Amino acid sequence: MLEVTGLSRAFGGLKAVDGVSLTVPEGRIVSLIGPNGAGKTTCFALITGFHRPDEGRVVFRGRDITGWKPHRIAALGMVRTFQIVQPFAGQTVRENIAVGAHMHLRERDAALAKAEEVADAVGLGDRLGVDAADLTVAGRKRLEVARALATDPKLLLLDEVMAGLNPSEIRDVIPVIRAIRDRGVTILLIEHVMQAVMELSEHTWVLNQGRLIAEGPPRDVARDGQVIAAYLGPGMAERLAHA
Repeated sequence: MLEVTGLSRAFGGLKAVDGVSLTVPEGRIVSLIGPNGAGKTTCFALITGFHRPDEGRVVFRGRDITGWKPHRIAALGMVRTFQIVQPFAGQTVRENIAVGAHMHLRERDAALAKAEEVADAVGLGDRLGVDAADLTVAGRKRLEVARALATDPKLLLLDEVMAGLNPSEIRDVIPVIRAIRDRGVTILLIEHVMQAVMELSEHTWVLNQGRLIAEGPPRDVARDGQVIAAYLGPGMAERLAHA
């Protein structure tokens, strides 16, 4: 479904993403992980058109979309969420979700009906009339997913949707994401919550300092020496290896 080849982007003297290549098969949940500052969100921005790559190609559903604007990519069926959730002020949960639905639905009534369907799918069905600004952190995270899901994506890129959630909230969100995949939406997620990565992801890529350093099933990747060193430092990696 998605093929990324040799993707690179520098900001001044910093190579934020350096030769990243990955392939996302249809119908899967896969993940991109790495320590803070590894370049994960920049990679998402390059894939979805928010930044233009210096080098590399992005092919989605057989079409080269490298350098396309975000709205064209979204219309084709690839949509992302953002780490910092910013609901539309003064609008209800229903109205916020309907904004996404308007990508394909012109009529207001149809968009609002779509919003109700999507709200049910992400566990916000009982909050439709609430001002979006009054939602909890967990509620806002679900709203961000709902707005993206309302566009009827084929591929959904989730950027740390579990950041800031407590363990109970994380347990509640995991089946929601799995159910989205079961609706026919392929998912690529950035996530620091390893519980979620282990439970949801079938394949993961590890990014560090802009470069991919490992890939494979999450439990295998978690035992990789380079990955341990990237997260904990080379000294700790060496001690664990000899423990």
